[in-house]
Amino acid sequence: MPVQFSDITAAAERIKGRVTYSPCPSAVPLSLVTGLEIHCKLEYLQRTGSFKERGACNALLLLSGEQKRRGVIAASAGNHALGVTYHGKLLGIPVTVVMPRTAPLTKVVNCRQMGAQIILHGNNYEEARQHATQLSEEQGLTLIHGFDDPAVIAGQGTLGLEILEQVPDLDAIIVPIGGAGLIAGVALAIKTLKPKVMVIGVEPDRANSYVESIKAGKPVLVPIKPTLADGLAVSKVGENAFEIARKLVDRTVVVREQDIALAVLRLIELEKAVVEGAGAAPLAACLAGLVPELAGKKVVLPLCGGNIDTTILGRILERGLVTDGRLCQFMATISDRPGGLAAFAALIAEEGASIIDIAHDRAFGDGDISTVVVRCVVETRDAEHIAALHERLRKEGFKVRL
Repeated sequence: MPVQFSDITAAAERIKGRVTYSPCPSAVPLSLVTGLEIHCKLEYLQRTGSFKERGACNALLLLSGEQKRRGVIAASAGNHALGVTYHGKLLGIPVTVVMPRTAPLTKVVNCRQMGAQIILHGNNYEEARQHATQLSEEQGLTLIHGFDDPAVIAGQGTLGLEILEQVPDLDAIIVPIGGAGLIAGVALAIKTLKPKVMVIGVEPDRANSYVESIKAGKPVLVPIKPTLADGLAVSKVGENAFEIARKLVDRTVVVREQDIALAVLRLIELEKAVVEGAGAAPLAACLAGLVPELAGKKVVLPLCGGNIDTTILGRILERGLVTDGRLCQFMATISDRPGGLAAFAALIAEEGASIIDIAHDRAFGDGDISTVVVRCVVETRDAEHIAALHERLRKEGFKVRL
């Protein structure tokens, strides 16, 4: 293997005091809604908001004096860039970061504020990585790969060591997969010390490069679509990471965008934790019922990152409310005579729903000139409440279309 268990234990000693030993408390509200005994590893409490500091710090500390003097370069959608920039600054190492143009603004701004030279290049991680590789050769910079550098994988594995210390009797851990560096390191640490612990991976269905690579038996390039879990949007998993993970990961599940949105919402409401889509993916798998074998088991969910743009957070929360049946949109045909809208709104109020937005469409209604089509966004309690509201409106003579 490209990484040994001894590399992980050595990394743990090396980064001690430089990286936060994050809490891993029980999550009673999440346990109640999922039927699992959940503990959350709060990696979003790291100084730069994600677990990526572990691998970045370890890799930087292993550099030679000459490499430190020349500087390093990294390609990242955000979190790896933040980790390298922060620890590079502490160690006095010049850092250049290549980020795709689609990288979240908050991550770009934070890297720049910490002193990194930022280069925006390409429309995805793979294009940014290729450019970073080219620049490293041209400028003599050491490339710190975000998920396939053995030193980075070993650093990420320290997360597994901490979890076993904090929850020694765990039954399973669910780990998000982007380039597979985290799950490779964590699986190696956990399976070495406690082979019976299940290690389950989770990917978004719009960026499932690990699942496709398992099918192919080797890392393969997969088309990536925009996803709420932007930190997992990697089109090809790492060679070293894949070699480790495929032997140790028990199985992998794939979550939908609405599952991720609902998980972000649940974490805010129930755990008071603001977690980005990638970090919420493990909970998404639980909420979607994709791990039934873990019912009643003690399960650790690494909440890997909390770096999310506030504008994106707002959109994710709205999608989560839709998935949860607490926000719905429909069209209805109502009377265009005086009092028609008032009667319609009164019925919605009687059913305990609240109108968030309403728009009239007179030009494209049906043949009856005395009616108007309205498009409504309504706040409701759940899916059953939506169904009851639509049924009541139809009984009262309103034509309702979803």
